[in-house]
Amino acid sequence: MNLYLLAPAAGAAPESEFGFVQAMQQGGPVAWTILAIMVIMSVGSFYVLFTKVFEQNKILRQYKTVQGQFWRASSLREGATKLEKDGPWRQLADDAVKAQEDHGKMTDALESHDYMHGSLQRSEDSINAVLNGGLSFLATVGATAPFVGLLGTVIGIYRALINIGIAGNASIDKVAGPVGEALIMTAIGLLVAVPAVFAFNYLQGRNRKIAALLSTFSTDLLAYMNSNGAVKPTVTAAAAPAAKPVAKPAANPTLNKS
Repeated sequence: MNLYLLAPAAGAAPESEFGFVQAMQQGGPVAWTILAIMVIMSVGSFYVLFTKVFEQNKILRQYKTVQGQFWRASSLREGATKLEKDGPWRQLADDAVKAQEDHGKMTDALESHDYMHGSLQRSEDSINAVLNGGLSFLATVGATAPFVGLLGTVIGIYRALINIGIAGNASIDKVAGPVGEALIMTAIGLLVAVPAVFAFNYLQGRNRKIAALLSTFSTDLLAYMNSNGAVKPTVTAAAAPAAKPVAKPAANPTLNKS
């Protein structure tokens, strides 16, 4: 057996593998650091999206209780007990009860109105601040992620130029790794930024809807307090379930024969 047949041919070009891992390995600590920042941004964006959607759905679901049960109560205090604790509607109702109790200490009717209105407005502002929490992170990610990816792109192109200068030619094995790393960083930056921007706009729109409902509820509470319960929203009675048709008894054949 000729042993030279088992050995690789002299002068054969070594096989090179080009892929995501290989490109990142050529990029070194800088490329891995940028990738880690991108991953943190992406995970944080989806975490904010899911938690805020859950919070908004809970608030909108609680609003049905306000429409169906709160305004049926004989007083604000009784109505507040029908709302879920630690919710924005309960917070507004509790603040309205407190304002109603304190307004009797005001000697001027105008001061009384301004005090109750200011109390409810402060309550609204605090609720809206909680609802908007986390949206600044989404805005930051949407604005900066492409530039973080661009940083990786610039570093990858710079390394490709250095390899070309050292080798003296632009062979594919010298530039494929750095250029691949540059393109990967650009794509990752866009993949992180685009969902963050969509999530920000989506959550912002739902927050505006909730803010409008809070403002309406606050206005109704103020009118209720200033009129001593005479003015309040009209509550539509729940539709009664349709009665099941009564089945007619079957005719008795023995009676027909007689």
